[in-house]
Amino acid sequence: MPILSTHDSLVLLVDMQSALLPAIHDHEQVLGRAERFVRTAQLLGVPVIATEHCVDKIGPTSPVLRRWVDHVIHKTHFNAAREKDFLSELPKRRCNVLLIGTEAHVCVLQTGLGLTGLGLTPILVTDCIGSRRQSDQDAACQRWAHHGLEQISSEMAMFEWLETPAHPQFRDVLALIKQG
Repeated sequence: MPILSTHDSLVLLVDMQSALLPAIHDHEQVLGRAERFVRTAQLLGVPVIATEHCVDKIGPTSPVLRRWVDHVIHKTHFNAAREKDFLSELPKRRCNVLLIGTEAHVCVLQTGLGLTGLGLTPILVTDCIGSRRQSDQDAACQRWAHHGLEQISSEMAMFEWLETPAHPQFRDVLALIKQG
């Protein structure tokens, strides 16, 4: 797979909802890394799309993240790709879908597998995912690898998007990275 580009990437923030996050292992660290990641995406012009699963029960996307989200897709399936209008709600010509969110072993994993069936390339951002139990998160990463899907860290994506320290947003992104 080639190096990521801001021109063909999008971030899919899966179910980082207010009532679910407190139950996630190390949720404050996951939330902090996810915020830095979506802020960087916004700075660099990478669209950020969020999913919300059964919002009436689990609540909306965390307000810490919601301000950086371009569009929210409501869903009832664990696999967001199974929603009737899912593909039409994604930005066009953005084939690399960087997934972050919760729970890693349920909605994130199933959505990632579903994206491959839509002809998109799911990329798991491993430091911006979480599950209630670390063992479930580890199992999700193992299954992701079993299917030959790419896993990266948020910092890897950020630097690939920047391409060079001469990028006009380099200092702003570097400041976000140093917060972590």
